[in-house]
Amino acid sequence: MLQKSPMYAYLPAKDMARARRFYEATLGFQPKSELSGGVTYEFAGGTACFLYPTPHAGTSQASQAFWQVDNIEREVAELKAKGVRFETYDMPGMQDDIATAGGAKAAWFKDTEGNILALVQPLS
Repeated sequence: MLQKSPMYAYLPAKDMARARRFYEATLGFQPKSELSGGVTYEFAGGTACFLYPTPHAGTSQASQAFWQVDNIEREVAELKAKGVRFETYDMPGMQDDIATAGGAKAAWFKDTEGNILALVQPLS
């Protein structure tokens, strides 16, 4: 039932103007629509996220969303060039802001609201 339906991510923001500057100016996202003070961004494969205002942004200690990429090293380098700072975790396989484990490479960064976002490249 639900497996046949699209799934979307919610990204909470304490300061919508600041968050939109990050997502639109730094990451280059184009807004698709605005609703109830929030904004939707669309991605490949018909996926999307909804950035919305809430005082609870940044309270999760887990990843909010991830992008599956073909070349994580290139994506990390491009984002670093735009000023994005990547998180470094004390874990095996972590090198140059990229972790390799469990059949994938992954890298994490936080947005201006404290949300943890990830890039993932499957190794298969």
